[in-house]
Amino acid sequence: MIFLSNKYQIVDQLQQYYLFIPVKYKDVYLVHILNELADNSFMIFCSTCNNTVKTALMLRALGLAAIPLHGQMSQNKRLAALNKFKAKNRSILISTEVASRGLDIPHVDVVVNFDIPTHCKDYIHRVGRTARAGRSGQAITMVSQYDIELYQRIEHLLGKQLPLYKCEEDGDEVMALQERVAEAQRTAKLELKDLEDSKGYKGGKDGGTKRSAAAGDHDDSEQFTGARKRMKPMGKGGNNNYKNKGGAGGAKKNWNRGKKRN
Repeated sequence: MIFLSNKYQIVDQLQQYYLFIPVKYKDVYLVHILNELADNSFMIFCSTCNNTVKTALMLRALGLAAIPLHGQMSQNKRLAALNKFKAKNRSILISTEVASRGLDIPHVDVVVNFDIPTHCKDYIHRVGRTARAGRSGQAITMVSQYDIELYQRIEHLLGKQLPLYKCEEDGDEVMALQERVAEAQRTAKLELKDLEDSKGYKGGKDGGTKRSAAAGDHDDSEQFTGARKRMKPMGKGGNNNYKNKGGAGGAKKNWNRGKKRN
């Protein structure tokens, strides 16, 4: 067990990793991780309420059992979402910091920091959702070219460098998902718009705030199937339309430069 202070500690059963990727491919790598570690339960942390909803809609468009949880939902809907996850009716809970502490969720196998926390001590609370009561667990932090400084603060707090999550050798397989994920992203946008329209919030005074509130109160995306009917079943393989024009390579150069500066 690693003691960071009298208040913060990390158990030995927790395996921590980082994954450095260009920000434009975060969704693609997230889907790859979920496929690679299928049959586990996941908590995915996002930085905003809107991101939790969009990510949940995208994953459900791909047939993955995801549900959002965030502070703009009503108390009843938050409890309903949490109970679905605890009852294992949903295997993926996508949340803001509202779920990083104070909740009893005993069966989390993997924590994914989709958006890196602004305050590094929030990292401790997030990863503490797994490897509880003597169980083992994994935590994977996705680091983009814009997150280097924040991530290095986390490593400084931990007092060590985390190992790289090994999926670079699967690069071709990962990027083969790009077309399917892009289609799911488009579907998620349409369904979010359908949600906003169904609430009757179109234009008018404070329209933007009300639309945001409508999306924020969204509790489960399975009811929105109109746009998703155009989606084909998710599967391995597919066309690999990824062309590396300096995207991943350029980002990794920025990562290496950032590491050298610090």
